[in-house]
Amino acid sequence: MENVIILGSGIAGCTAAIYAARANLSPLVFSGPQEGGQLTMTTEVENFPGFPEGIRGMELVEKAKKQAEKFGATFKTDIATEVEEIKNGFELTFMSGAKLKSKTIIVATGASARWLGIPSEEKYRGRGVTTCATCDGAFFKDKEVIVVGGGDSAMEESLFLTRFAAKVTVVHRREELRASKFMQEKAQKNEKIEFVWNSMVSEILGDGRLVNGVKLKNLKTGKLSLFKCDGVFLAIGHVPNTRIFQDKIKLDDKGYIVADKFMRTSIPGIFAAGDVQDTRFKQAITAAGSGCKAAMEVEKYLAENE
Repeated sequence: MENVIILGSGIAGCTAAIYAARANLSPLVFSGPQEGGQLTMTTEVENFPGFPEGIRGMELVEKAKKQAEKFGATFKTDIATEVEEIKNGFELTFMSGAKLKSKTIIVATGASARWLGIPSEEKYRGRGVTTCATCDGAFFKDKEVIVVGGGDSAMEESLFLTRFAAKVTVVHRREELRASKFMQEKAQKNEKIEFVWNSMVSEILGDGRLVNGVKLKNLKTGKLSLFKCDGVFLAIGHVPNTRIFQDKIKLDDKGYIVADKFMRTSIPGIFAAGDVQDTRFKQAITAAGSGCKAAMEVEKYLAENE
């Protein structure tokens, strides 16, 4: 039986692995569907302490993983599909068919990008509709694109896209952005970025093969208008990856794991870290901090229950 299995290999999971490994717990880390988590889709991380020049998200996670491995953590690529309580711990079933037992679990499965939920989005997904500017931005060189959203992620996506696109239009449901003042100012000063306020995408248009426009609905007047563009980038929030814990761990009304200040969930022996339980901050540094706390609490829990 393992001492601790960590689900998720983002910055929260990697930090938990570092601390658990240094405590000689030999943590076993499973990557989940997106190895390295959301941070790997971020270009420059400029607010993580210790990197005054900034650091690529992928590089930050890779460094944390290597650090965890140095102290004895093991990383595997697989996805947990089921978890059951057993005597003195838990049994996890994985997509590969493997079944493993562990005394404790740290859930650091993060969150996945939210989609609009309209039929035309499915039709053009991967053919002009995407949630990742870092992944797909280069395909839109000298083209016109829209970014849907108004938070920091939307501004970051928009700024990144200006490296390739001829024009970037931010479509936001409200009259003002939710992004931090710094990110707002940065985007608003960029001459390639324009804004469409109080509007939502009601339909994505195309020629059957690729996107060539969207239908926008003004939320104040109800008026519909056509907007020509070659790509649609969605940055409208995330959905926590907690499906296997439904009806098992206490979740909030949005599906996030409810954890206390010690990262403990409603089930003794299961801890949570990172965006899977963070409904407020959603920063790399807070995810790392929660991973640290979860691992330290696991060490304490195991010592008390030996």
